[in-house]
Amino acid sequence: MVKLSDEAKQLIQTIHPGIVASATRNGMPNVSPKGSFQVLDDEHVLFANIHSPRTIENIIENPQVSAIVFDPATRHGCRIWGQAEVYQSGELFDRVNSNLAARKMHASEVVVISVDEFTTF
Repeated sequence: MVKLSDEAKQLIQTIHPGIVASATRNGMPNVSPKGSFQVLDDEHVLFANIHSPRTIENIIENPQVSAIVFDPATRHGCRIWGQAEVYQSGELFDRVNSNLAARKMHASEVVVISVDEFTTF
């Protein structure tokens, strides 16, 4: 894992949605916007799965993912590559759902991505 720079964390926190790419074990890709994409800590980002069954199925088969946030107005963003892990319970899961409840939303899973590599542009 690598540590996200302050610039990367700022871009991730301010640009929405994040776009997450996953793939099946055989390489069939899937791309999905994630309005909940956010920084968890210096080495992890996360998103809540509200309704993306294909993304979750892919991550279970193949945990390698890529994600990007991009601001077309400034042409700046951050791209991340890493390993994803799916959570269906626990303190983090409960905390994310507590935050989503204010928007009348509920996550069936929370996905945490361990950052292997990132770039800002």
